[in-house]
Amino acid sequence: MKIVSFFILTFTVSNLCGEDWTQWRGPNRDGVAGGKKWPVTLKESNLNLKWRVKLGSSYSGALLDKDTVYVTESVGANKNDVVQALDRATGKVKWKQQWPGTGKWRVTYPGRVNGSWIRSTPALANGKLFVAGMHDNLLCLETETGKKIWEINFPKQFKTSIPGFGCVCSPMVDGKFVYMQAGASFCKIDQASGKIIWRTMKGEGGLGGGGFSSPVFATLDKKRQILIQARTELAGIDIDSGAVLWRQPVKAYLGMNILTPLPYEGGIFTGTYRAGSYYYKINKVNESWTSREKWKNGSKSSAYMSSPVLFEGHAYLLIQDGNFACYDLKTGEERWRSDKQFGSGRHGKYMSLVRQGDQILALDQGGTLHLIRANPEKFQIIDSKKVSEQPTWGHLAVSDNQLAVRELNGIAFYDWKSSKPIIP
Repeated sequence: MKIVSFFILTFTVSNLCGEDWTQWRGPNRDGVAGGKKWPVTLKESNLNLKWRVKLGSSYSGALLDKDTVYVTESVGANKNDVVQALDRATGKVKWKQQWPGTGKWRVTYPGRVNGSWIRSTPALANGKLFVAGMHDNLLCLETETGKKIWEINFPKQFKTSIPGFGCVCSPMVDGKFVYMQAGASFCKIDQASGKIIWRTMKGEGGLGGGGFSSPVFATLDKKRQILIQARTELAGIDIDSGAVLWRQPVKAYLGMNILTPLPYEGGIFTGTYRAGSYYYKINKVNESWTSREKWKNGSKSSAYMSSPVLFEGHAYLLIQDGNFACYDLKTGEERWRSDKQFGSGRHGKYMSLVRQGDQILALDQGGTLHLIRANPEKFQIIDSKKVSEQPTWGHLAVSDNQLAVRELNGIAFYDWKSSKPIIP
């Protein structure tokens, strides 16, 4: 999900614009937005509500293509999971598709406090929408009509249990395939047919109880591969065969390794729940892969849920104590954290982050949108604006100077344009 030196991300998705927000954390799964240069303020004259639609509860992020906004929800006391296609200009419903949700079944502690509604963010590719339900099932739908093309019920097919927290992983698309952490394993699936090409890490890395993180592509030591953050380890997966190239144990409280790992210069940055943050260097020596810890920061640097964004060798993210922080990925040095300016825990437990250039849009769980400068010298908020009175755990989506804010029980769509010429 990242911008890094010495590796290239390539996603092949037909019929989509370059600025579409097509999957978890954007088209390249790195929280980076291209397109028109962002404004430098969140003032009302620049950030205007275009429409708002009420929905059932969901933690999924929205997806955006040229004409449509795709959103999920759980409805009827979680009896059904639903995905809707909304007109991007008006918010009006184009189509709906639904399937059985959790009903009376509830997620296990400690996730239960955050509800038992749908969590996974869908993905768009090649005229298809891939959406995962709470009961560990993956549906493929036509984007134009919502018609179901195929469905995989992983527990039924592989005789596995429904994960205690429900299905959390967000599917990843690339070329003609979709990749999914489900069925106590990690799978490569043909987009057209739903055929499983390979299935790996069966019950390994703590996946027997379901995972929390979502995969990302990276090129490490000249080999493009898939990074998996399972509950007890990081792993590199061969794209063609599904073979596990290397493993790195990563300890976290209750196996809650949640954030998307960040590739950088032949290695990986990750953060854990209550067990600190790490950078691992990955190398291939002869025919064997190795992983070694280059640096570690203590529990006060635990990253918990919020996935980082990268800019000029520094990771920016919300850490577990509710502060925004910056880390030098070469050395592990914490350059700053926001509590030194604003007090501890100011930003809550979660932020979704999107970066363009040295600007970071950060939506916190309390419904406040921040515009932050990616500056390793100091914590610098450019502007902030309250955009929702509801919890906002769904990932922010940004496309062509428009923002989709997924509220707990609705979605708000904003135009974000400069009222005056932008000064470079």
